[in-house]
Amino acid sequence: MAIKIDKKYLKVLKGLGFTALILLVWRIAYHIQIPMLFNIGASESLFGFLDVFSGGALSQYSIVALGVSPYITSSIVVQLLQMDIVPALKEWSEEGETGRKKINTVVKYGALLLAFIQALTVTVGIIIYYGDIFEVGVTPNLFIYVYLALIMTAGTAFTLWMAEKITLHGIGNGTSMFIVAGIVASFPKMINDLIARFITSGSTSGWEVVKFYIVLLIMILIIMVIVYMEGAQRKIPIQYANRPSSASFRGKNDSNIPIKLNTANVIPVIFASTLMSIPATILRFVDSNNGFTYWLGETFDYTSPIGYVLYIVLIILFAFFYAYVQLKPDRVAENLQNQNAYIPGVKPGVETSNYVARVLFKITVIGALYLALVASLPIWMSKIFDLPHSVTVGGTSLIIVVGVATETFKQIRQSLQADEYKGFLD
Repeated sequence: MAIKIDKKYLKVLKGLGFTALILLVWRIAYHIQIPMLFNIGASESLFGFLDVFSGGALSQYSIVALGVSPYITSSIVVQLLQMDIVPALKEWSEEGETGRKKINTVVKYGALLLAFIQALTVTVGIIIYYGDIFEVGVTPNLFIYVYLALIMTAGTAFTLWMAEKITLHGIGNGTSMFIVAGIVASFPKMINDLIARFITSGSTSGWEVVKFYIVLLIMILIIMVIVYMEGAQRKIPIQYANRPSSASFRGKNDSNIPIKLNTANVIPVIFASTLMSIPATILRFVDSNNGFTYWLGETFDYTSPIGYVLYIVLIILFAFFYAYVQLKPDRVAENLQNQNAYIPGVKPGVETSNYVARVLFKITVIGALYLALVASLPIWMSKIFDLPHSVTVGGTSLIIVVGVATETFKQIRQSLQADEYKGFLD
């Protein structure tokens, strides 16, 4: 007897299968190392945050070592340039679907340019750090460096192509799915290192086993808090002047402007971590014996007191900056006025803009402190429990995983509900 599956469920299953297949191809590429090099096996701490998005591929120096990180950097830069810095980009952002396609093209070419620059820098840096890592008979020169950088750039292009296919035919946003896949791929090693540290090591005591379960419990609690905080929002009620009030009919009014508690999402942490990790990575390739280099290393190391303060300050500043970039109070007030809508008790125009700005500021204070706290947890937990470098309790990774999982779940639910609302002619 054949099992009949509803079309909407079949579509979701096909999307999940297609996404899983693409991620499998990407994971196979993860094990293909750049040619002409020995298996260098770089440590994860050498690259820090730059190794997160690739799922450890950068420390393995595989052909997809850069992952989608150049695309993320390019998209953030282009988004910032739309703020009246480059007039053409600002005009395209207001042209609807046509403009978005033009901007997406710019982002892709920018990602490939950044990928080449980053690949060339990392290649030269690793060669300086490890010395002669080439196979017998290979003489390093400019052509070899450019050749290796082009291979890594091609790997990034291939990854972006696969991400686009997931967006079109799979489940969720392709770029986000690759980021999450890279983070999740590091979980087994993290748990294994955690067990080796507290359970199977020769000096394991009863207290060490207790600490293992405490760390696991804290990780579960952090995930629960992140899920709640990522879904929290403040709703500003609005009314329409040319529409009869539904409050008198049903006793409620569902028209509002939802503002997420964490408006900027994980972007501030990415900005801050990237700015801190790039100088720190470069400094690892140079001589650290002189005092100035050592001071710079302490400044950009967020595990040191100075670096930690700088890290938190950058997160808070970027949280406010990006929140006001995402939700512009002036534009919100203008849109409400164009739609003959208003906030009860607030005059349209400047007062509405000021009111939205005040609400956004209060919400961002909480959101920025929340981001700073979550980003600080790996540092505190590592020092308190003496955790291995691969074990990160909290931080950017969990925010990304929870955020993407939530959005993907919403997309699947909307896809399943799409066929339930049909017209009377269907």
